[in-house]
Amino acid sequence: MAKKRFITELVDGEQIDDLFMVKTARLSETRAGKPYLSLVFSDKTGEIGGPAWDNAEALQKICVAGNVLRVRGQVQTYRERLQLKVDNLATVAESSYGMSDFVAASMRRPASMESELDERIGEIQDRFVGKLLTTIFHETEVGERFKNSPAAKGIHHAYLGGLLEHSLSMARVASMLADHYAGIDKDLLVAGALLHDIGKTVELHNEVGVIDYTDIGRLKGHIVIGCEFIGRTAEDIDGFPTETLTHIQHLVLSHHGRQEFGAPVVPLTAEAMLLSFIDDLDAKMNLIDQLQQKNKSTEPAWSDYQRILERHILLKPAPADQRVQEPEQQNGNKKQHTLF
Repeated sequence: MAKKRFITELVDGEQIDDLFMVKTARLSETRAGKPYLSLVFSDKTGEIGGPAWDNAEALQKICVAGNVLRVRGQVQTYRERLQLKVDNLATVAESSYGMSDFVAASMRRPASMESELDERIGEIQDRFVGKLLTTIFHETEVGERFKNSPAAKGIHHAYLGGLLEHSLSMARVASMLADHYAGIDKDLLVAGALLHDIGKTVELHNEVGVIDYTDIGRLKGHIVIGCEFIGRTAEDIDGFPTETLTHIQHLVLSHHGRQEFGAPVVPLTAEAMLLSFIDDLDAKMNLIDQLQQKNKSTEPAWSDYQRILERHILLKPAPADQRVQEPEQQNGNKKQHTLF
């Protein structure tokens, strides 16, 4: 059975008989004490929740996160959001579908991103910083996982390859701003952009398209994990300057900008200030881009209230081919047109 409809295409009142991946399943009870399943389904375009009122305890056995199921039911609006009222769920053979329909991935080509990563590392002038980046990204398991990891469980860049896409986007902006503002250590700022979220390769795991936190990720968080990993890697590089390591670790420790946002320390250098602004900017622009792609209207339309942005956003309809954010080569300089 091939997948026919994607979540972003569903409309109120539609009868569906299609394949969806289980993201979460929770057994609950009605006020009358009757068990039901509270479900969230997903595919590569998004997610949709909904209840299964009948046979909840039996269905729970097949409603395991990551399982692809045949779902029959109706799309309906509940509290101004679409949901699925599930009538029937059934398992399907793995050979009957392709995971590419259910697992969201970066629109950028992996080979292109890896090539750009090598270019950024090759531009580093400081030999110790360059060696640190080369070692991490080419000689460690963490560096290998980095290339396919999501940048978050949700909100921004929460898809395969999102971490590399996000970090490269930040590195391009960092390079431009380092050239614009006097006195900025470009090598440090670009290294900070590439390494700031390296701990997310350990904080998060992605199993069959379901992104969740690891135990160590919950207990330590990606900032501490990343800082420790960078420190261990630098120790194995003969003569690595202590001051350089301290500044790189400060970039990682402070990139969330404020302690109430999870930063152990606030940015205390010019490079750290810039990095925290760039990180916040890139995350929010990616969120807006995702909202833009879901705008089905041919006219500008207001988004739902976005809690992270604390506002509604006026969305312009964007052609699908503008989603591929490959950097363009112009006079030897890469430019990211989605930000500027």
